[in-house]
Amino acid sequence: MKRAVMIALLFTLIMGVQVFAQQFDLPEPVLGDITAIAAFAQAASSDARAGVIPRSIRNNEYFLESVRLKGLADTAYESGDYDASERYAEESLRYAQLSDEYVALQLKIREADRTIAQAKDGMDGAAAKGLDKVYPNEWAQGQALYTEAVNARASEDWDGAIAAARRILAMLEGAQDSLPLPAQYTVRTWLGEKDCLWNIAGYSWVYGDPQKWRILYNANKAKMPDANNPNVIEPGMILDIPSINNEVRYGMWRPGVSYLELPRR
Repeated sequence: MKRAVMIALLFTLIMGVQVFAQQFDLPEPVLGDITAIAAFAQAASSDARAGVIPRSIRNNEYFLESVRLKGLADTAYESGDYDASERYAEESLRYAQLSDEYVALQLKIREADRTIAQAKDGMDGAAAKGLDKVYPNEWAQGQALYTEAVNARASEDWDGAIAAARRILAMLEGAQDSLPLPAQYTVRTWLGEKDCLWNIAGYSWVYGDPQKWRILYNANKAKMPDANNPNVIEPGMILDIPSINNEVRYGMWRPGVSYLELPRR
């Protein structure tokens, strides 16, 4: 009778139904075994939570084998073959644990692939904005970390791959919010934007100081309608913006975006 009660309790645990073991007259050693089995049953249920784990991972070969063995255990129990029922039940729990381990591995692999892809996209976006030229040391570090992540993934060091990729994402955080200082500027109209060399030099992303207009003038004389007259510039002209404090400049100025602060010396 006690064996039948133990098996019934075992199957109740597998099905995830709460059981109050104190209602049964179980010897202490059996109670200890059931406690261990309950832990396996709880783990087995974790890969069956719909909406958390993709079905393609959840319905793996170990899980399906666990279900099959559970069916055999049910059949054996109903026919009174309690020894066979117990063996099938224990095997069912063993495969459920293997399923849990498989699910955890697959989710870790997916996390590694997703994080590496995010790091790659982030670096590509940063390069498109010229941040590789603004932060050459940090960029080299990011490239080294990306190589580390890819190599760790190839060697199945999933945690190492995720950690390296996350470090890249942390480095990129915030850097994407601003662009490097522009190296060129397309002149707009005097009527609308009041563009002249004085005002252009005063823009914060140029020099932040209108008195530095002569730097623009000297760098762009050959492009001006009258090289001897700095007051005459035409809309559509592309002015080069020389660096004055060894600041890195890259690309054409674009309206409506935030630029890095000009280093002060």
